[in-house]
Amino acid sequence: MSRLLYTLFCSLVVLATKAQTHKEYPPSVYPDRVILGWQGNPSTSQSVNWRTDSTVTSAIGAIAEADPSPDFVSKASMVQATTERVVLDGKTVHYHSVHFTNLKPATQYSYRVGDGTHWTEWFHFKTAKDQPAPFSFLYFGDAQNDIRSLWSRAIRGAYSTMPTANLIIHAGDLITTSNADWQWAEWFEAGGWINGMVPTLATPGNHEYAKNAQGKPRLSNHWRPSFVLPENGPKGLEETAYSLDYQGTRFISLNSQAALLDSAILNAQAVWLEKTLSNNPNRWTVITHHHPIYSTAKGRNNDEWQDKMEPIYKKFNVDLVLQGHDHTYGRGLNMPVGKSRKHPDGPIYVVSVSGPKMYDIGLQDWMDRAASNTQLYQTVTINGDKLTYQAYTVTGEKYDSFDLIKNSKGKNTLIDQAPLLAPERLELPADYQKRYKPEQMQEYRNRFQEYKARKQAQNE
Repeated sequence: MSRLLYTLFCSLVVLATKAQTHKEYPPSVYPDRVILGWQGNPSTSQSVNWRTDSTVTSAIGAIAEADPSPDFVSKASMVQATTERVVLDGKTVHYHSVHFTNLKPATQYSYRVGDGTHWTEWFHFKTAKDQPAPFSFLYFGDAQNDIRSLWSRAIRGAYSTMPTANLIIHAGDLITTSNADWQWAEWFEAGGWINGMVPTLATPGNHEYAKNAQGKPRLSNHWRPSFVLPENGPKGLEETAYSLDYQGTRFISLNSQAALLDSAILNAQAVWLEKTLSNNPNRWTVITHHHPIYSTAKGRNNDEWQDKMEPIYKKFNVDLVLQGHDHTYGRGLNMPVGKSRKHPDGPIYVVSVSGPKMYDIGLQDWMDRAASNTQLYQTVTINGDKLTYQAYTVTGEKYDSFDLIKNSKGKNTLIDQAPLLAPERLELPADYQKRYKPEQMQEYRNRFQEYKARKQAQNE
């Protein structure tokens, strides 16, 4: 081969390598993208969702009470699944859902799914207790970019930190391109078998929406086929706005993107939320949605969303609001500067990011703990009158921590443990440092100093 031809060959290889930016994830007869969810009572039911190619037209789930002996396999019951035909990128795939019902509370089960010949491995799950009891969950802000390569360390690190978690909350923007199958594939690959062991409660973000052929915003074609989530929310928002009660805590997902696109949907969710919270026998209430009530960055507040929802949160004593969207970390509450934050007059707000896409942090007055340019995951444990929240970097360092202690009247006391932790990570992301002009850098330094001064004054 001549030098010229060799050079041309090498150039073509380089171009081909650059063009191949992601794996292909074709379906087969074997189930993949297995994920747990709920559409019924968590103490007596469990739902499972998975994908196959279009040749699999009849699917089933097998379930038995877990047993350390392998003999349980012969005792497993078979439950027929439902199959949904979905056309994605011009290709037909099948998604399947099975609903295991009439289960025993607080009981571990083994299950697998397939078509009777091609099966998954056996997974375990445990049903909830049918009364208030201690439990824990994981919470993630936006995954969105470089999901397989960099977000994977967030979900795997979180599971390693808390392998006994009872459920997982995802606060939207799981992917960056609404209908890109390979991005959804990376999301499922990153979670792997964790998704088949720990049930998911997900809420959609703006990146789960794209314009359809008529130019109207529409929820991702992947969302409803990929998950099994409650369908008890406002009409037209099934599996995006919903509520679920788990061992003394009411979880509520709101679809902030649909609300910001249509004020009628905003109002409908507000009416539904009031009704849902006015009839709430649970001691704790946790709400998740994508767009923050209070942004971590200047100029990114969604005033219409804030004005509609925050009064409802305060009226019904919502405890914790878990959000995403701003690609930075902020935790705090809406109280006047200088007033003691020990007794919150509303929920604790958290904005977090678990993927690698990072923004400029605003260091707003509502924030008590902040982080810039840091991938994080969060753990929450609820035990009687105590809620314990902890945030970790993806390298395993505890970054934020607080307790909420609820009295007999339902009022919370905040015990903030963050001042005992390492200093806040507030360096701007590298690309911001490169492109910021000197005056922009000075503005950030001024903002940083004002933030430090406010926090110091609060702690005196």
